[in-house]
Amino acid sequence: MSAVLHATSPAAPDLAALKARQHAAWSSGDFSVIGTTLQIVGESLCEAVDLPAGARVLDVAAGNGNATLAAARRFAEVTSTDYIPALLENGRKRAEAEGLKVRFQEADAEALPFPEASFDVVLSTYGVMFAPNQQRAAAEMLRVCRPGGKIGLANWTPEGLIGQLFRIIGKHLPPPPGVPSPAIWGMEQGLRGLFGSGAARIVATPRSFVFRYRSAAHWLQMFRDWYGPVLKAFAALDAAGQAALEADILALLERFNRAKDGTLAAPSCYLEVVVTRA
Repeated sequence: MSAVLHATSPAAPDLAALKARQHAAWSSGDFSVIGTTLQIVGESLCEAVDLPAGARVLDVAAGNGNATLAAARRFAEVTSTDYIPALLENGRKRAEAEGLKVRFQEADAEALPFPEASFDVVLSTYGVMFAPNQQRAAAEMLRVCRPGGKIGLANWTPEGLIGQLFRIIGKHLPPPPGVPSPAIWGMEQGLRGLFGSGAARIVATPRSFVFRYRSAAHWLQMFRDWYGPVLKAFAALDAAGQAALEADILALLERFNRAKDGTLAAPSCYLEVVVTRA
């Protein structure tokens, strides 16, 4: 789920209040409209962890199920979780449309309702990185993964388009003090701090996802209508603030855009991470 990217402060954050705000943000709009465009990331992640058929797989903060579907297509035994019921329902519809057998269960990434070592592989694409209590979320992923199993993650990097988008939102709507930046998950050093001795090995590979839209304005309209954090950011600002935020986001998109035909083809860097459980 989502939070803005910013420097960590020593002040003690109210993580419960932050989680409530995040839940409201991700419950607004419809992330599935944006999420389906990211399907290739789930496919790539399943290949990165070398997912075998029959593996017990948990998708954490699964959204509408990109990694879930990719794992199920490889004949894994998949449990898909998120704390937004509407997103799980959209994932269920996608699985049913493809005739894929998946178990869907509402669950918080910081308190996974499964016994220790329940899964061979634990996945998350642009999901668990936004958990307010980062250390707890990492510990939960380690706990439910069997020794020698793998944790596969796709995490936006701070310098990429999405990382910069949240930085811009944070400039217009400063976040509460003391909340750890989700960008920690997009840096190898940050990952080593989160997983610590629970990881026998961490392999972090820079990747890029290309956002392809009709134009920068089209991208902004889609995210403003459907992507909860952007929708909520605009809703919280007056007309002048909205105009300023719009201008900053459009400038960001044009900076990343590599298309020369008036459309948008904007790469956003992310880390493809494979953690081998100690």
